[in-house]
Amino acid sequence: MRYHRLRFDIWLCLLLAYLVGLLPAKLMEEVILPRQYEAYVKEHTVEAGDIGGTADPEVFRAQSVEDLLSHDTFTVISPGIEYRNRGAGWYGGWYMHALTLPSGEIVAAVINTENVQVEGSYYTGTATLPVGRIMYEDLTSSETFLKQIEYMEPLTRRDFYVDMMGNGGKLSQEDYTSTPTSVVQIATTIVCFGLFHMLGSKVGLFPPFFAPRKKPESEWD
Repeated sequence: MRYHRLRFDIWLCLLLAYLVGLLPAKLMEEVILPRQYEAYVKEHTVEAGDIGGTADPEVFRAQSVEDLLSHDTFTVISPGIEYRNRGAGWYGGWYMHALTLPSGEIVAAVINTENVQVEGSYYTGTATLPVGRIMYEDLTSSETFLKQIEYMEPLTRRDFYVDMMGNGGKLSQEDYTSTPTSVVQIATTIVCFGLFHMLGSKVGLFPPFFAPRKKPESEWD
């Protein structure tokens, strides 16, 4: 097995570039992104009674698919955490759960879990799901999704899903900041590495990355 060692100048430039990259990453993580996150939270906070918001006692409690189809908005009462234990899958950018209605019928639902109201034990109590609405969609267009969400039981209807998310679905501050912070640090490190090595090569501290091509000898020389 061959081992390839990086030249000392490459290691040195990488180290210096990495240290420089920490500065803008720290600035993003502690100054810029926290301010943006406040606006993000405000934008993705759903008021009670809106789609994806908490359901007050006046919101209709749906029992069956017929109830879902006959009301503009509704909620569903689920025992414990059954609403998230019956199968799930990704469809159109949403993570949907197989929601069992009190009638025993099963529909796909995207649920803003932040606004689920639990009475009693989290696992065995009663969960009042957020306010929802019907969204017509051909769920059969994704075989992978159907295999995931129907791994226990088939859906009763595949021509719609229940939207209990609305404009909700906030990321945690850690998840919100981690990706852009990493991108800034990596981009800064790459740019600074190239600059450091180019400057070092110009002043003669480092050898160039690529040796200059030798000009072919002329037959007249």
